[in-house]
Amino acid sequence: MTTTAATRLTREDAESFLYREARLLDTWQLEEWLNLFTEDGIYWVPIDDAKPATRNTSIIHDTALRREERVYHLLNHRFASQTPRSRTVHIISNVETEPAGSDEFIVRSNQVIYEVRSGDFRQIGLWDVRPLIATVEHHMRLSGGTPKIASKKVLLIDRDMVQRNLTFIV
Repeated sequence: MTTTAATRLTREDAESFLYREARLLDTWQLEEWLNLFTEDGIYWVPIDDAKPATRNTSIIHDTALRREERVYHLLNHRFASQTPRSRTVHIISNVETEPAGSDEFIVRSNQVIYEVRSGDFRQIGLWDVRPLIATVEHHMRLSGGTPKIASKKVLLIDRDMVQRNLTFIV
């Protein structure tokens, strides 16, 4: 990924980053996905994004340690809701970038994540292709010219409604 001058993240750079992140998630390369974050990075799927994460009930609010735990458990433990694992495809559009400091940027996008689970007849929702539709906001920080995720906020359009299994990473 190339950036022009040390203080610029182009839309093309941002798109390349988002496509790589989507590929890592879709192919369950979750340990590599962890490396996309800064050491203090946050992964947040709020219910009400008008309130700060510290004063809000969230679907997901992961610090670095919690993200590592989530990935470890997904890769090393059997969960009924992820046996077999979900198959996902991320579709990304409407990518916009804006500066947010000398080496920080906000990258906004719209995403549709299609998820399907195969399995046996005892599990609910199997074989249904389920779309998860969201606006996503990445706060990116350049580290040695390389973009890293300082925070990722996923705003599901149905976030205030009953959610089915979200054991996989959106």
